[in-house]
Formats: sequence, C-alpha cells, structure tokens
Amino acid sequence: MTRPMPGGRRRVDRVLADDFMVGIPELSLPELRERRKEAEQEEADLSFLRRMLHGRIDIVRAEQRRREPSSDGVAVVDELPAIFAEERTTRGLGRFMHVEPSRVDEHRRDVEALVADAVISDVSHRTDVELARALVSLRAHESDVSDVRRQVQQVVDALTAELAGRYRDGGASVDELLAGGSGS
Repeated sequence: MTRPMPGGRRRVDRVLADDFMVGIPELSLPELRERRKEAEQEEADLSFLRRMLHGRIDIVRAEQRRREPSSDGVAVVDELPAIFAEERTTRGLGRFMHVEPSRVDEHRRDVEALVADAVISDVSHRTDVELARALVSLRAHESDVSDVRRQVQQVVDALTAELAGRYRDGGASVDELLAGGSGS
C-alpha cells in the first residue's frame, strides 16, 4: 500500500525512484524547488497516514487496557479525548511541515480497509485474539509507513541541502527569490 514500486506512477514511486536525484546539481532552481515540493508533499501525506495509524493503535491499546482486571472499565469512546490528547514521544524527525496532506481521503480509505481487514471496526465487540492480531497488523503497517517516510525525508534533506548550497555559494540569490515570490 505504501511501499514504492519501481516504475510505479504514484508520487512516492517517483520521489524514491533511483533517477529522482540524478542530475540534481544541473537542475535549474525552479526544477529543483519543484522536486523538493513534490518530496515535501509526499512526506506530509506519509506523516498524516502515520498519525492515523497511531490513533488506531491507541484505540486498540485502550480497549486492551479496559479489559485488564485492574481496569476501571471506562468505555474506549469515553476515553477518546484523552487518547488523542496524549503527547507522543517519537523517534522520528519531528519537522515543521510547509504543506498540508493532499491525499486525506485516500489515506483514510487505506486505514479503514486495514481496520476492516483487521476486524477492529468496533473494538468493544472483538475478542482478545482479534485485538491482538489487529494490533500486530497496525504496528507492522505503521512500521512500513515510517520506513518509507524516513526515505522520503532523506530525499527532502538532500534537495534542501542542494538549494542551501546554491544560496551559500552564490549560485542563487535571495533577492531573486524574494522578487519572484516562488517559495524557497
């Protein structure tokens, strides 16, 4: 679902294709900026998908905790505000995103399909075994998304470094950038 496919037509396929970074030093500034914009957009979409998966994982974990003998038995639906308000400690690169996710509906459908396959559309009516399987499936998918996201972040970083180098070395002018208003 998320892994790049050689020769594929999706944005992730293009951004992580072997030839996407070939010839970067020779690209014009507009072409370089366009590639970085495309990679940043893919990063934003993958980050959104990852957050959706984290939310689903948190819901399954909350239901598992509710079932523990020491639990107060509060329904997961009553805990949703607290679940989604929890601060996350991430191992990834927390970055300010310059763009909003562009494929929200597509990602929502992907996660909903995964959830339906994992039989957790209503966690309170699932067996402990079904919840455990769903958690394994969601975590595996989140891990795949995170791996691809890290690869895309490396592309964004390399393109940003090329742009910064051009400004530093005089190959590009901030004055021209500001006059053109075409972004960084």
